[in-house]
Amino acid sequence: MNTIQVAEFGLLLPEIFVLVMTCVVLVVDLYLTERNRDVTYVLSLLTLAGAALLTLGNYPSGTTVAMYGTFVHDPMGGLLKLFIYVVTAGVFIYSRSYLRDRGLYKGEYYVLGLFAMLGMMVLVSAHSFLTIYLGLELLSLSLYAMVAFDRDSPTASEAAMKYFVLGALASGMLLYGISMLYGATGSLDIGEVGAAVAGSEDRSIILIFALCFVVAGLAFKLGAVPFHMWIPDVYHGAPTSVTLFIGSAPKIAAFAMLMRLLAESMGGLQPDWQGMLAILAVLSLAVGNIIAIAQTNLKRMLAYSTISHMGFLLLGVLAGTPEGYSAAMFYAVTYALMAIGAFGMIILLSRSGFEAERLDDFRGLNNRSPWFAFIMLILMFSMAGVPPTVGFYAKLSVLEAVVAIDMVWIALVAVFFSIIGAFYYIRVVKLMYFDESESDEPINVGMDMRLAISANGVVVLALGLFPGALLSLCAAAFP
Repeated sequence: MNTIQVAEFGLLLPEIFVLVMTCVVLVVDLYLTERNRDVTYVLSLLTLAGAALLTLGNYPSGTTVAMYGTFVHDPMGGLLKLFIYVVTAGVFIYSRSYLRDRGLYKGEYYVLGLFAMLGMMVLVSAHSFLTIYLGLELLSLSLYAMVAFDRDSPTASEAAMKYFVLGALASGMLLYGISMLYGATGSLDIGEVGAAVAGSEDRSIILIFALCFVVAGLAFKLGAVPFHMWIPDVYHGAPTSVTLFIGSAPKIAAFAMLMRLLAESMGGLQPDWQGMLAILAVLSLAVGNIIAIAQTNLKRMLAYSTISHMGFLLLGVLAGTPEGYSAAMFYAVTYALMAIGAFGMIILLSRSGFEAERLDDFRGLNNRSPWFAFIMLILMFSMAGVPPTVGFYAKLSVLEAVVAIDMVWIALVAVFFSIIGAFYYIRVVKLMYFDESESDEPINVGMDMRLAISANGVVVLALGLFPGALLSLCAAAFP
């Protein structure tokens, strides 16, 4: 009889630590008064710091499969987890003042956030379809509750219902596809399924059928067209502190799920899923960039922007080469950093009883605060792909991977829609620098928020000036 070795638990230390600490935060928060809520906040940040130290202390140099083949310890998982911690820490720091001003500064927000992060960690290191589904559901259920966190808001409740119903439908499609893969291969282990699919001489109809359902489920989780309908309503309806979370870290986990399910388990079907992803990518680039132009609400504009960015992410994956995968990974990580910065700026300008989510709320920001106007300029230019920001190198590396496999036409389509997309990003810059401000109120936020969002903008610029280190780490994850 096989037994789990003690050493295998060492590979799971970050997950075990986060689970234990989340339960501690949950219990401690029960005994705290409203005045002492900062204890929960500090404990949550310490949990992230501890998980990061444990991940760095045992950073994978190779691939190790543990726990009867359900868990994999590899460089891709290690790097993605580190960025998930960083992004989640940014979300918690940005959210504190927002939640406090609206009477929502409760421990549940941080507990749900940590449980969602644990789901992402499980998803990133999954080596079995069962583990993937467990991680996905832990992440999804936590996010559903977070969207409905403001119980007095009808729009938040409506957004949560839409997210829940459509999310359940997508999970069902993904599970159905996985069950057919299990029926065709007789295994839930990603490695064994990958070997079985690659070894089959002809593509059976059941494998193609399973692939269709899996791709549909993945496209929903990414927010790719035509499975994008939930993104604008959820981003707009949820409290901005929750939109901040949904729009950033889960995209890193979704990339990992894409890699585990398509590249690793169904690599033998690449000619089939490459065509599917090409259609999803082109539609996402077109719909996301064109509809974003018509938006006057910044949260909805960033929602459609997310859809177009997911199109770029899919381009890297459909290349089907190590260069394409590392480019897509670089894109996922840098997009998460840009997204928390952009939503963080909305929180920065918001105050009690006022949401700075309209484009007009950014008018004349340069007159009120030249520094934060500059930070927003960096973030908008990066999302538009303007050099020397990191967004430029993210787009360039993806386009290089696509051109390398002789799909020049799709690279040209991506460039065309990126030029269209640049309009709505530059419009925000124009409002900040060339329009008169509608408000002269000073920006009143804590020092932690000011430092974090300043660091966020500087990192986006620094990674653009010196992208080599992160590109090398991403390339090392796909030898």
